[in-house]
Amino acid sequence: MKGPLLVIFPHPDDEAFSSAGTIIQHRKEGWPVTYVCLTLGEMGRNMGSPIFTTREELPKIRKHELEDACEVMGIQDLRMWGLRDKTVEFEDEEELSARFRSLIDEVNPATVISFYPGYAVHPDHEATARAVVRALQEIEDSKRPEFLGVAFDRRTEEELGQPHVIHDVTAESEQKKAALFAHRSQTEGLLRAIDHAENAHVMELLQRERFYHYPFS
Repeated sequence: MKGPLLVIFPHPDDEAFSSAGTIIQHRKEGWPVTYVCLTLGEMGRNMGSPIFTTREELPKIRKHELEDACEVMGIQDLRMWGLRDKTVEFEDEEELSARFRSLIDEVNPATVISFYPGYAVHPDHEATARAVVRALQEIEDSKRPEFLGVAFDRRTEEELGQPHVIHDVTAESEQKKAALFAHRSQTEGLLRAIDHAENAHVMELLQRERFYHYPFS
């Protein structure tokens, strides 16, 4: 992975769970990273564990958490588009795709990371994935950035096979953990489990990041 990286996700913390280690590696190598977060996750289920905020205050907290996580990962170009959480699926897909295409033309990334359509579970994830893929589909094959799709539906390996790209981010695991910690309102319960157990699933989360290529042709 050489060249500018563009990361597109709908919610704060999507990037930390899926690709923080990859982002950190990219920044260590000196490449710029642009992260577009479509919403502030204001409809997130968690108000902290134990609860420390309210529904009204949650967007402000998640904005600060996102900024803190980006500082941990070394992301300097963070763009918050201000769409409303749980409504991305109702955005006009053609318009959202056109906006992504303009963004790609501006950033000129070598690689784009987002969700993989059909295997991203949440409606906002799926809507984002479809619009990103649609934007990339319009680009000539020889000029299209590499697309690394995040897929975590339980059907993923059965239907897509083994991940096409696996990044070993063991060396970045402590920074990834710090990025996850930054999203405290959503991750505090998980992180207590990380601190108190050598859970195989948690260790995989911290040490390896899996991606799929989309069959544009």
